[in-house]
Amino acid sequence: MNFRPLHDRVLVRRVEAEAKTAGGIIIPDTAQEKPQEGEVVAAGSGAKNEKGEVTPLDVKAGDRILFGKWSGTEVKVNGEDLLIMKESDILGIIG
Repeated sequence: MNFRPLHDRVLVRRVEAEAKTAGGIIIPDTAQEKPQEGEVVAAGSGAKNEKGEVTPLDVKAGDRILFGKWSGTEVKVNGEDLLIMKESDILGIIG
């Protein structure tokens, strides 16, 4: 991929949501919400503090994460729909 996020930004690919509920009911595409789970594709080098020191990010490429419902900016990179967001928008890493 020819894209590298800057500073404390992260490039995320959404993970597809289940099209069926636990009870077996199939949810049509028009009624589904966008998933709030994704995989980190690329991460920046980190944020700079007041002294100019770089604080590395806690996430790395390949991590599965949860993020807020309205987090990030949708972009198209190499024909694929991805999200760019700050590390602070990430709620947690799925182990």
